Amino acid sequence: MSLTSALNSAQSIFNNTGQQSSVVSTNIANAGNSDYVRREASITTSLSGAQVVSISRAQETALLSQYLQTNSKDSAQQTLLTGLESLKSLVGGNDYETSPSTYLAAFQQALQTFGTAPSSTTAAQSAVTAAQDLANSLNTASDGVQSIRTEADAEIATQVSTLNTLLSQFETANNAVKLATSTGADTSSALDEREKLLKQISSIVGVNSVVRSNNDMALYTSDGTVLFETVPRTVSFTSTATYVAGTEGNSVYIDGVALDAGEGSTTTASGSLQSLLQLRDEVAPTFQAQLDEIAKSLVQIFSETDGSTSAPGLFVWTTASGATGTTPSDTDDITGIASTISVNTAVVTSEGGDATKLRDGTISGITDLNTSGDSGFSDNLDALYEALTEQRSFSSDAGLSTTQSLTDYASASIGWLEQYRSDATTASETTSAALSRSDEAYSNEAGVNLDEELTLLLDIEQSYKAATKILNVIDDMFKSLLDIAS
Repeated sequence: MSLTSALNSAQSIFNNTGQQSSVVSTNIANAGNSDYVRREASITTSLSGAQVVSISRAQETALLSQYLQTNSKDSAQQTLLTGLESLKSLVGGNDYETSPSTYLAAFQQALQTFGTAPSSTTAAQSAVTAAQDLANSLNTASDGVQSIRTEADAEIATQVSTLNTLLSQFETANNAVKLATSTGADTSSALDEREKLLKQISSIVGVNSVVRSNNDMALYTSDGTVLFETVPRTVSFTSTATYVAGTEGNSVYIDGVALDAGEGSTTTASGSLQSLLQLRDEVAPTFQAQLDEIAKSLVQIFSETDGSTSAPGLFVWTTASGATGTTPSDTDDITGIASTISVNTAVVTSEGGDATKLRDGTISGITDLNTSGDSGFSDNLDALYEALTEQRSFSSDAGLSTTQSLTDYASASIGWLEQYRSDATTASETTSAALSRSDEAYSNEAGVNLDEELTLLLDIEQSYKAATKILNVIDDMFKSLLDIAS
């Protein structure tokens, strides 16, 4: 080997180790960046036989696809659980101390106490106060349910806007990848950016990706709707400012196709959008229907009748038009009655009423069950107390048994919510663990391992030292030649 060839070899080694050390240094600098994929600098032989550095990106398509799926499922499950926790907080949290079921039990107890002491004005007032607490709990829960629906609708609007922005950014990144691929330039940075956006998109809506020629990528939702193909497809949604019971929210459309809501406590949703739709259109309305059934039954049980005419007694309600509602029949579907139920002012002392009218059955003014004016009359109070535990018919739309007592129904409503939340909690732990495993598996293959990178630096250092020794030998040989020439 001539001195010139040796010098060229040393220079090649310096160039290669410089590029390798640069790649490793970049990897180390991005060790904490979850959106960075490790680069690999390998020594290859060119067509001319020269040793050159080839830089590649640690692409793991299968693991990335698995990560995207688990990310979508976990995002959906966590969103559903958050909504269920909000519903739970409406009725008192862990002990459900402010639930209609709790106040119904307290009212039943106050009614029984009044029945054992029908002449006591204190007992009468306590029963009325307990009835007011029960009505207020239904009002508060109903209003809270609609607030949760309003918040879910607003969040849907926000996420649709975010999704459209991400798709626009994805187009820019995808075009950069295609350009770099077609010109033979390094695609690593553009691929990192596209992958980062893909992860963010997957948390909002389930997504499947297909890589086509020239590294072009197309995106489809979990049900096959086109999300991105060369250009972003439009994701549209019209928000509703205010929700009341019975309000139907608008659909989310992707490329003109309505996005389905998730189903079940272990939700079928992929991405947070479908779970928000589930909360707004299924979970919250079902709980609202249960509250309405409780309120309707209270109006029915405490209505007064003279045999041919019936009128609300202790509990009254207001129609959507603002009029005082009549006694509903079993088949009446009065959506939102829980938000307007209240105690008849005829028994509210602070409003000029008389609490003992509950004992005598004279609240509505069409009946008088205590015609003798006996202060010890308890027949009506006993009958009302028993009516709370008698079997009744309920609507099948509320998701509970259609035949049971009102007290059992109120308890079953809380049981339904707690079971739904408990199952969703268990499912969220499962999806969270699956996401963690997918993230770890993908990170192990595509992420930066500091131990490995530092080991590579040591290897590069040895190559550099070897090149330095070659250069020193060449320098000594040149000196010897010069000495001979002189």
